[in-house]
Amino acid sequence: MGPESAKSHPGRRLVPATQPGPHGVREVRARQEIDYGRRGPGYIFGALQARTGAVLTAPYPSRTAANFAAFLEQVEAWLPPEAERVYAILDNLSAHRAPDVLLFALAHPRWEFVFQPTYAAYLNLIEPWWKILRSLALKGRRFETWEEIWQAVRAATAYWNAHRHPFVWGQSRRRRRRQARQPGLAMLPEVA
Repeated sequence: MGPESAKSHPGRRLVPATQPGPHGVREVRARQEIDYGRRGPGYIFGALQARTGAVLTAPYPSRTAANFAAFLEQVEAWLPPEAERVYAILDNLSAHRAPDVLLFALAHPRWEFVFQPTYAAYLNLIEPWWKILRSLALKGRRFETWEEIWQAVRAATAYWNAHRHPFVWGQSRRRRRRQARQPGLAMLPEVA
């Protein structure tokens, strides 16, 4: 999911403005300075089984090759043993090609690593799931510590797994059926 620092997100409720504006004191949405940095005290790794919709998330202090290899070991223990082939779809991050990951691939022959093309994150099914997780865990909430963030992510992951469904690319939105129109002639407007 990326580095998440303890920061607040804009709230939904209106709060009284602390400084009067040109039209007097009025209510505004709570705001905070935008934090553009990709830094923080931790990183959350995630895995998705598209067929069942089950997910696994785990916090790590940083995004390193050693932490990624440790997460792959967690995923290996989480996956059902009867699965003959495991396809891990990864982006082209250097940590995903590190010696630790190559040694993991040698030790686990059922794994196959597939690297998505550059600028094609939309091909990876877990990317829309990260968006869902962010909306379940982080949207509209304020976090003071990394532990609070991880607790929110853990609760959102448990909620998702309790209500999971198969995840199919391109069908993340529900499609509404339109009623078929009745064939017939259009009515002409009345001319006065």
